[in-house]
Amino acid sequence: MSQYESAYEWLGGDAKVRALVDRFYDLMDLEPQYQALRAAHGPELDSARDKLYWFLSGWLGGPNLYIEKFGHPRLRARHLPFSIGIAERDQWVACMAQAMNELAVDPELANRLNQSFMQTADWMRNRGVDMA
Repeated sequence: MSQYESAYEWLGGDAKVRALVDRFYDLMDLEPQYQALRAAHGPELDSARDKLYWFLSGWLGGPNLYIEKFGHPRLRARHLPFSIGIAERDQWVACMAQAMNELAVDPELANRLNQSFMQTADWMRNRGVDMA
């Protein structure tokens, strides 16, 4: 990543973050293998699209759009109302990997992001884990 100041820049900036998020949610709607993930999101995806775009922008090292709008992301707390198990975790990560692949994200960056996404998605699980 030495030639880039951030993963945000490496990915391609604002337009690429938005394209990635849009493709992610489009795939969730289109592909049957993401059915459990899609079901967890309710009938409309517009709000989720915007929130993920705002979050990823800052998380990748770009503008902190989410924090400016809502404060600290508190990811785990904000996801507790949703039933998230292994299927949802795996589908989220697979859907994002497919979106990155379709948008031709640099394979090295995609690999790094996939690792981070899996760790974060696993941390979001609130079903099928010891909650002690």
